[in-house]
Amino acid sequence: MCWRLARQLVREHGIAVRLWVDDLLSTRRLIPSLNVELAVQRIDGVEIVHWTDAPRASDPGEVVIAAFACALPDAFVEEMAVRTPRPVWINLEYLSAEVWVAGCHGLPSPHPRLPLTQHFFFPGLDGGTGGLLREADYAARREAFSKERFLTAIGLPPAASGELLISFFSYENNGLDEIVDCWQRHPGPLTCLVPEGRVLPPLASALGVDGLRPGDVVVRGALTLCVLPFVEQARYDELLWACDLNFVRGEDSFVRAQWAERPFVWHIYAQEDAAHLEKLDAFLARYGQGLEAGVARALGDFWRAWNLGVGVAAAWPAFQAALPALKAHAPGWSASVQAAGDLAQNLVQFCKAEIE
Repeated sequence: MCWRLARQLVREHGIAVRLWVDDLLSTRRLIPSLNVELAVQRIDGVEIVHWTDAPRASDPGEVVIAAFACALPDAFVEEMAVRTPRPVWINLEYLSAEVWVAGCHGLPSPHPRLPLTQHFFFPGLDGGTGGLLREADYAARREAFSKERFLTAIGLPPAASGELLISFFSYENNGLDEIVDCWQRHPGPLTCLVPEGRVLPPLASALGVDGLRPGDVVVRGALTLCVLPFVEQARYDELLWACDLNFVRGEDSFVRAQWAERPFVWHIYAQEDAAHLEKLDAFLARYGQGLEAGVARALGDFWRAWNLGVGVAAAWPAFQAALPALKAHAPGWSASVQAAGDLAQNLVQFCKAEIE
C-alpha cells in the first residue's frame, strides 16, 4: 500500500515523496527495477531510501507519514520538532470496517514531550474516513482490459465454456487440503492461478508434490493449478479482472479485489486474541447488506471457515452456488465505497488544511 500511495501522490498530485524502506530485498518483489545495493534511488518519481539502524541525516518534509504502527526513530522526531514550520505528522492506520473508525479518523495526539502533534488517518468505507486508494485512471484501465490478451500473455488458452477461473493469493491455511479436494472434484473445469508467495510450500503438500515454483502446472481431476511469478502491482489488477473468484490476503489486495467487482474471499492477517475476527465480521456485516439471506450466510460461513482453517469443505458448496449473486452484488458495493473518496486525495486535502 505504501508504494502504491507514494506513486499516486507523485503522479496525480505532483508531490515530492521520499519513501523509507527497511527491507529492500522484499520490496524488490513489488518493484522489480529496485537496486538493493543502493542506499538512495528514484523510481517512478519516488525517492526510495534504505532505512537502516543508522539512517542518513535527512530534513523532514512538510508532511511525515508513519504507516501501519511504524515508530519513527527518536533522532528523526527530534528533527521534526525543530523544523520550521513543523511537519504535519500522519499516523496512517490499518483499514477497518468497524463503526468506531469514523469517530477516530483525523483525531490529534500531542507528543508527550515535544511540540508535535500526530493525526490518526484511517482508511475506511464511509464518508468521514480516509477512503480507499483508487487511481484516477482505474476505470479507464479496467475498461480497456482484455481477458483473452491477459491469458495469452501468461501462457494460458482462452477460458473454456463453464470454466471457473480463480486467483489465489493467501497466507498459509489449515484448510488447504480441503479446498484442493473440493476443487479437484468440481463439476466442470477449474483453473487456479497462484502468484509466487508464502502459500506455495503448504499448497505443494496439499497437492502431494515435492514443491512448487513459477511455471509449474499441476492437474488433479477437474483442477488445473498454475503457479505464476510474483505479480507486481501494475499487473495484479489485471489478474483480478481476469478471474471469476479472487482469494486475497492482508490489506492491499483486499482493497483491489473490491475495485475489481468480482466475488472474493479475504484472508485477514491474524492478530493476537483473535481481534482480526472482529474486523472480519465487521466487514461481512457491511458487505452483506442487500444480499439475500442465504447468499449472505454462505458468504460469511465460507469466509469464517477459510480464516479459521476449519470446515472449509462443508462451506464451499453453498459459497460456490452463491457466486452468481455475489458477482451481481459487487459493482454496487464498489460504487458505494467510491463515495468515500480516494485515500490519496483525502490525505492531500487533510494535510493542506493543516499546513494552512
